[in-house]
Amino acid sequence: MTKGEMESVEVFTSEGKGRGLKAQKEFLPGDVIFAEPAYAAVVFDSLTHVICHTCFKRQERLHRCGQCKFAHYCDRTCQRAAWLNHKNECSAIKKHGKAPTENIRLAARIMWKIEREGSGLSEGCLVSIDDLQNHVDNFGEEEKKELHADVQSFLEFWPPQSQQFGMQYISHVFGVISCNGFTLSDQRGLQAVGVGIFPNLCQVNHDCWPNCTVIFNNGNHEAVRSMFHTQMRIELRALSKISPGDELSVSYVDFLNVSEERRKQLKKQYYFDCACEHCKKQIKDDLMLAVKQAESKPSAETVKEVVQFSKDTLEKINKARMEGLYHEVVKMCRECLKKQEPVLGDTNIYLLRILSIASEVLSYLQMFEEAADYAKKMVDGYMKIYHPNNAQLGMAVMRAGVTHWHAGLIEAGHGLICKAYAILLITHGPSHPITKDLEVMRVQTEMELRMFQQNEFMYYKMREAALKNQKIQVMPEPSNETSPGLFHKKE
Repeated sequence: MTKGEMESVEVFTSEGKGRGLKAQKEFLPGDVIFAEPAYAAVVFDSLTHVICHTCFKRQERLHRCGQCKFAHYCDRTCQRAAWLNHKNECSAIKKHGKAPTENIRLAARIMWKIEREGSGLSEGCLVSIDDLQNHVDNFGEEEKKELHADVQSFLEFWPPQSQQFGMQYISHVFGVISCNGFTLSDQRGLQAVGVGIFPNLCQVNHDCWPNCTVIFNNGNHEAVRSMFHTQMRIELRALSKISPGDELSVSYVDFLNVSEERRKQLKKQYYFDCACEHCKKQIKDDLMLAVKQAESKPSAETVKEVVQFSKDTLEKINKARMEGLYHEVVKMCRECLKKQEPVLGDTNIYLLRILSIASEVLSYLQMFEEAADYAKKMVDGYMKIYHPNNAQLGMAVMRAGVTHWHAGLIEAGHGLICKAYAILLITHGPSHPITKDLEVMRVQTEMELRMFQQNEFMYYKMREAALKNQKIQVMPEPSNETSPGLFHKKE
């Protein structure tokens, strides 16, 4: 975080919320309020060999650290950049015989940084690690048990020659990780791949309808000269116009849930009662629970039945996805949609969840026409619910655009890709890899659209030939998780 960026925000006491951040100057949609490198960050246990431990990009072939054989990097640039943070970890892993879990590794990286720099304010940080909330006093029995196990594992891993910390302080660090760990995603932004601590970001309070968004930027180390290598960082970006003195807010949870459910989730994970305008007034709840407005309105009993059927189906779908039974998933989605469509409104979240899964899985199975039909209905519903500059909305519209393109629906595809590009320019910025990919798609579909309008027959002939040498990628395999949440909570 640069000095200029630090001067544009201020820590203050927010009524009923404790510490918060407020703007010191005006920001417009898409402005970066501040960028912050991680204080410490680690790759998830399950992905340590496929994700670079420095920039968190997913790569085909990674270089392995010759010493500990555990850390993996894109190339020498990433390996050199990692050495300061990996040095102690490297020798501790060798002595320990194996790498500990992600929680232990992250706590150890924080402690080694404190050993190097002290626990006071580090450069560019508005608060120190000591001052971050740990919520250990709010932990339930199960969480206390996990905390105790983590502290024990940490003590087994922590080298005797390193600075020794008291049990209370070690517990504080684990508490900080538990409620402030930020989810890091790969360069496509679709999969959660790691967890990091960003002290300045921790100061931004939650609002279900926020004025900012947080995007993880993997940086660019491919620049020819190392002075242009940009660092992996988070960016806090404005979603709407922010005036000096306004409190900055981000949403800790996905908005696509009724207020009661969001509040439950926030209480369970972050130990506070959400009192934002959207929760207090239950704004948009009616849309999310909408029922078909036909001549004969479905009875409350029928609605209840269909909602229960949808919940049960979603559980079965999750199980089938885990096992890779995608044709089974499609069958369940079709059956559920048949029951939902005469009863639930087009913005009902249970209908939207099934439409989202159906369009994603059908795209993967290359059944693009049916996928496009569901994707269109999903996007129409999302547009009425989400903030117009919501990153998840942008990603969903982008996927729908690519699906339409694959289905040969060039006009609708191009329109959706342009719409997604407009959203992502604000939420991700023009230099983010996802936005750059989308710009390439936008230019390509624009060119195709012109050709289509001039001569439809020729367009389809050329498209057939071009598909053999396909530029726009076939859809990735559906992930079994929802898109990464903002903060990483240990399950």
